Amino acid sequence: MNGQHRLSSRPIRTLLFIGAALAGTCALAAPRAEPTADALRYQQERAVCMSDRSHQDRATCLREAASAYAEARHGGLNDDATTYTRNAGLRCDALPDGQRQACQARMQGQGRISGNASTGGIYREISTPERDVPSDRPPKAPASDLPAK
Repeated sequence: MNGQHRLSSRPIRTLLFIGAALAGTCALAAPRAEPTADALRYQQERAVCMSDRSHQDRATCLREAASAYAEARHGGLNDDATTYTRNAGLRCDALPDGQRQACQARMQGQGRISGNASTGGIYREISTPERDVPSDRPPKAPASDLPAK
């Protein structure tokens, strides 16, 4: 062998195996991070989907839950009241003047509110009396005052 020592591959494989085993043990022993609020919310939404308590079919429900979770992880979801109020105002701003005022009143909680998101939507209703608007036409005569033919 000309004085050269050749290392056997067996000790190297043994060392690699021991190293991998130790690394795996360390990973298992590391403390687990607590799930984030977004992860907990996703788990809850997923549980609703799996229990068929959602108003959507299971595949759509799971897809929506996963999309919301991904958006939340990237900072795209914001549940604060200021954002909600601003969005409600923006929806009303697109309406003509008379309808805009009624919309703003509904968004501020006036009127009657029924339904919820899990039943398909929130219905907001407000009643406003109509004002008598003067007309250029003469008032109609009652049917009994009309001459007979």
